[in-house]
Amino acid sequence: MDNPTAARALDTEAAHVHAATLTLDTHVDIPWPDTPDPAGETNRRVDFPKMRRGGLGAVVFIAYLPQGPLTPEGHAGAGARAEAMLRHIAATGAGPGRAFCADAAATETAKTGGRLAVLSAVENGYAMGEDLSRLALWRSLGAIYVTLTHNGHNLLADSAIPRSDLGDGSALHGGLSSLGRQAIAEMNRVGLLVDVSHASREAMLQAAAASRTPIVATHACCRALCDHPRNLDDAQLDALRDVAGLVQVTAVSSFLRRGAKEATVADYVDHVDHAVRRIGIEHVGMSSDFDGGGWLTDWPDAARSRALTAELLRRGYGAREIGLLWSGNFLRLMRLAALQAR
Repeated sequence: MDNPTAARALDTEAAHVHAATLTLDTHVDIPWPDTPDPAGETNRRVDFPKMRRGGLGAVVFIAYLPQGPLTPEGHAGAGARAEAMLRHIAATGAGPGRAFCADAAATETAKTGGRLAVLSAVENGYAMGEDLSRLALWRSLGAIYVTLTHNGHNLLADSAIPRSDLGDGSALHGGLSSLGRQAIAEMNRVGLLVDVSHASREAMLQAAAASRTPIVATHACCRALCDHPRNLDDAQLDALRDVAGLVQVTAVSSFLRRGAKEATVADYVDHVDHAVRRIGIEHVGMSSDFDGGGWLTDWPDAARSRALTAELLRRGYGAREIGLLWSGNFLRLMRLAALQAR
């Protein structure tokens, strides 16, 4: 923006809108087992001081499980790690000025009370193994979603990125397995959202059809703009719209610009724009994948989160639309998951 007066006015408006908005980042990794207390300043891209400086009000911290062998021992180890990580995340929400939240209402209450909201989720259904009861346990520990796969096929579904080092072919199940369909039904029953990030195209489309609750891709981008196997093509975006689901555009440079080592907030909002034009504002949100590979030159950490709000305003989005993108749409899905649970 060449006009200094206009730039100052935009910055002032961005500060006002950003402060008034419940800003929720739906996918942030944590180091494990090295877990410095994020209450103090750390070298992580997200900690509580950076959240406060950047006006980032809520974060879904992730219990991430790397893909391993499809053996009882591998599943048991991953399950134990997932549960330890979920307990650790819940404990970080118990300190002053913050709240651990497991539903939409608590997240909104934290914003109203001036507290930072800490939420949790599990990335990679590998940790479930063949034990469906783990899903209810994870929900009881506060998890709000489960990502079906990571890189590498598991017992639930095929991955968008097979792992040849683990013996993966192009597909293992042709999408979802029978166990994967049972897991989705159980996730619906206990109130966990189904996250299709990392799932193969076939698994994602089958999950959209199988789930009673709208599905979400918590960290993905648009394949029409960047041909990467982790991104969603227009037909997949349409499928999300058709089931009232949601894509959360994420800040991984190589998902935004093919082969790029660096990308910008403008590149990021290009993907937001494409998804909004394709499937509507109600089906699009935002996430970072900070500390899991996500960062942008002008959104390098949580302390610079206002840059997204400013770019959205510059492109003509209003306060209502910005609220939907930052949290409103995702909170809607959280409420639907709770309503579907029985």
